[in-house]
Amino acid sequence: MTRLRALVALVALIVAGGLVAVIPPTPASAAACSAAWQASAVYWGDAQVSHNGRNYRAKWWTQNEAPPGTTGVWEDLGACGGGTTPPTGTCAYPNWAAGTWYAAGAIVRYTNGLYYVAEHDNPGYDPIVSTWYWEPYTCGGQPTTPPPTNPGGFVVTEAQFNQMFPGRNSFYTYSGLVAALSAYPAFARTGSATVQRQEAAAFLANVYHETGGLVHIVEQNTANYPHYCDPGQPYGCPAGQAAYYGRGPIQLSWNFNYNAAGNALNLPLLTNPWLVQTDAAVAWKTGIWYWMTQNGPGTMTAHNAMVNGAGFGQTIRSINGSIECNGGNPAQVQSRVTRYQQFVGILGVAAGANLYC
Repeated sequence: MTRLRALVALVALIVAGGLVAVIPPTPASAAACSAAWQASAVYWGDAQVSHNGRNYRAKWWTQNEAPPGTTGVWEDLGACGGGTTPPTGTCAYPNWAAGTWYAAGAIVRYTNGLYYVAEHDNPGYDPIVSTWYWEPYTCGGQPTTPPPTNPGGFVVTEAQFNQMFPGRNSFYTYSGLVAALSAYPAFARTGSATVQRQEAAAFLANVYHETGGLVHIVEQNTANYPHYCDPGQPYGCPAGQAAYYGRGPIQLSWNFNYNAAGNALNLPLLTNPWLVQTDAAVAWKTGIWYWMTQNGPGTMTAHNAMVNGAGFGQTIRSINGSIECNGGNPAQVQSRVTRYQQFVGILGVAAGANLYC
């Protein structure tokens, strides 16, 4: 009883002297904050965001409704602790979610268990495909060893190329494409980073259409083969009447085109057109040659159409002219446009204007 009175007296003394110290219980560590909610972003079910210091999960599609919202779309996951500076040696970042807006500096855990930091704002591009937007990240706060520079400085990585052409013929190698770039250094290296990616996407979209996704090396209708020799040319058709059928990524055809491409590339294509179907680098070079130097039935080269702002539609005109354009075959035009839109998405840039011809 005496001890109890003494304890009460001591507490009263401390209170009277203003010395009371309240020691709160140690709180549990808050979860890392997901990427910040953005009004313009589209979020699909299970996408996670942070807003005003709390994490939320979308239950279904939503846009422009700030968490916690009024429709019940957002599930409150609790308070979060910022998530911009990880503890040394440990990561607690949210899982990457396709379709979620990520601001530069956002860090995510990808499906392979590794972490990536956004180098540029992006609407949820795949970290291992859109490498311009993401780079690997370690828990210690330092980027991992950067990936090797793309061979030849090409703006399309091998992973992106494989994503574009998942069912391609093994003949059409990425290394062959990169080796062909030296023939025309201005290809996909002219203008801004956006324009370079748009040109690469435009070329590859047309290539996809011409070859059925890089499946066909040669023209499939063999009945057409004898029709591609123009005997009026002074050099004739030394490889044979039926030797100049379509080959390669843009289906090079006619003896005069083989002659012109061979002269430009210093290759004996007039006498040995089969090189285009047996050497991947040669095949790619002929496609880039046409793209860079030939107006075809159009008024400009496909390269100039992309770098000078004329738009993707003019690349179609340069390849097939009125056969497809001006209402000639709108389904074929749409096929090319749709593929181009897909490919610029993979490369992380806008499609630009004037998509149709």
